[in-house]
Amino acid sequence: MEIGWMRNQRQSVSDPDSGDNGKTISFIPDDLPFLLKPSVKNFYTLVTKRALDREERPHYNITITATDLGTPRLKTQHNITVLVSDVNDNAPAFTQTSYTLFVRENNSPALHIGSVSATDRDAGANAQVTYSLLPPQDPHLPLASLVSINADNGQLFALRALDYEALQALEFRVGATDRGSPALSSQALVRVLVLDANDNSPFVLYPLQNGSAPCTELVPRAAEPGYLVSKVVAVDGDSGQNAWLSYQLLKATEPGLFGVWAHNGEVRTARLLSERDAAKHRLVVLVKDNGEPPLSASVTLHVLLVDGFSQPYLPLPEAAADPAQADPLTVYLVIALASVSSLFLFSVLAFVAARLCRRGRAASLGGCSVPEGHFPGHLVDVSGTGTLSQSYQYEVCLMGGSGTSEFKFLKPVIPNLTSQISGREKEENPYFRNSSEI
Repeated sequence: MEIGWMRNQRQSVSDPDSGDNGKTISFIPDDLPFLLKPSVKNFYTLVTKRALDREERPHYNITITATDLGTPRLKTQHNITVLVSDVNDNAPAFTQTSYTLFVRENNSPALHIGSVSATDRDAGANAQVTYSLLPPQDPHLPLASLVSINADNGQLFALRALDYEALQALEFRVGATDRGSPALSSQALVRVLVLDANDNSPFVLYPLQNGSAPCTELVPRAAEPGYLVSKVVAVDGDSGQNAWLSYQLLKATEPGLFGVWAHNGEVRTARLLSERDAAKHRLVVLVKDNGEPPLSASVTLHVLLVDGFSQPYLPLPEAAADPAQADPLTVYLVIALASVSSLFLFSVLAFVAARLCRRGRAASLGGCSVPEGHFPGHLVDVSGTGTLSQSYQYEVCLMGGSGTSEFKFLKPVIPNLTSQISGREKEENPYFRNSSEI
């Protein structure tokens, strides 16, 4: 009995005996994903039970057993190997779904900062992987000018020096693509964290050190020890311990009079003040960070001891070159007030001058000065019936010679008197000469 295996995966079995002794059957183990299916007389075909996965088992060793139906049964075996060919059914897989890489700021260009890696379970070209940077989600991020990736091995280079104060973290995606047909690919997230370096000195916010007039702090001489004089405020552009600041008094006009708290920059008096202490003091405070190596800055404070805060202590800075413009309404009000005041003063002076002039003329002539007009109309008499009566006319006389002044109040003028009476006739008429003297 012989077993032959054809190239078209058909098996032939032959037995030279006759009758049942020449009849044969063939089979393979049941645990294999294959079937030995009879086709025509003494021919068998090897077929699969289910889909094969090369990545699960790339080859199979199969033992085919053929027996006859004689007594006793004779058998023969034949071994074949089945190789499972590959198809591109697996995409590259990264070893991690995300990568976190670190780079210190101020790095040298073309610095290797880390690598990504992906594998493909396929074989041959289907397993060959190439790497690339994927377009960033932020279109304004200049990713191509910051990092690059080696297409063959996935190594990542910072292309230029990074500045922590400008960019603390950089996120982007990388792709891994095989060379199968059609090609399959996958992605991974890469996060690059920029580590801070101590490359920023402390910056003083108060007191200002911009070259302008120095700010002077006032301290009363009655201040108790620990009196808060001022506070130095500073910041540092770095982070972490590189931004931790400490303060110390570097120079002082009179050592031991003032002190600086190391952690908050508060400047306080260290003892009681006395009249023997100088009035003006100059303090230099050093601000230092905790970086390695530490960086520092200095600030100058001016302190003036005064007896009271109302005491003038320094000349005022020069006035601005352009005076502030006054409010137009205020100008109009001032002009109106000045005009009214001037008019009132002129009226008073004119009235006083007229009175003095009349008094002098009356004294020189020994007569009376009689005003020509009537007094205001509200000086009227009211009769018992409640109606207005006739008008009154008064005559004021200043008598000279004796050094005394007399006022004469004339009797009322008859309203229906049509003719005018001269001054001489009034003096001669007994009616008008009836007057009272004060």
